[in-house]
Amino acid sequence: MIEVEGIIVSETNYSETSKILNIITKEYGLIGVISKGCRNLKSPLRSTSTKLTYGKFVIYYKKDKLSTLTEVNVINPFKNLKKDIAKISYATYLLELSYQVVKQSNSENVLKLLIDALTKIDEGYDPLIIMNIVELKYLDYLGVMPVIDSCAICGKKTNIVTLSSYKGGYICKNCYKDEKIVSEKAIKLIRMFYYVDIAKISKLEISTQAKNEINIFLDDYYDRYTGLYLKSKKFIRDLQKI
Repeated sequence: MIEVEGIIVSETNYSETSKILNIITKEYGLIGVISKGCRNLKSPLRSTSTKLTYGKFVIYYKKDKLSTLTEVNVINPFKNLKKDIAKISYATYLLELSYQVVKQSNSENVLKLLIDALTKIDEGYDPLIIMNIVELKYLDYLGVMPVIDSCAICGKKTNIVTLSSYKGGYICKNCYKDEKIVSEKAIKLIRMFYYVDIAKISKLEISTQAKNEINIFLDDYYDRYTGLYLKSKKFIRDLQKI
């Protein structure tokens, strides 16, 4: 029996009363556990065997097999986040995306990035900006990071005029052809998004134009290069149109 810190990123009903949970953990990466009887009304595991539960999980651990959950001590219930349907939507997408990223890279940094992001959304920071910061950082772990320190075509570091998902990142004045021009603010911000420590963010004041430009770039970039098509992202896109 061991105790691990982690967050439940997916849940699937199993038999009539149980669930199989996928948990991204600090100690063992992604693990699968069975929460026996958790769907029973009187089960002590009922309220904690759900997505977004972040805590200390006591389990009978079996390497490369399904472990068994026995107890959960919640670290952060994300109460504010759970009161808002839009914030829940962003959080659900981040859980789904993190699950896919950790399956491909198994980086121990994924859990910290996810928890820091959910904490900031819970504290009231703009969920779109937080989501985009995480998306950009995850591209590194997926092995398809855009070029955001020089021109993606010639490598020149000056006279950057736009961002192009098709060309793979920054485009300088000399290499520019007919790509859509984005604001200078968006060009600078995307570098800041990559380097910023989410946990240390204390202020987010970004224009709607720059936010939208970065979000459109990342949306298109994910579609082109990651092969990830998540239902929760489609829901967010629909939400943004309202």
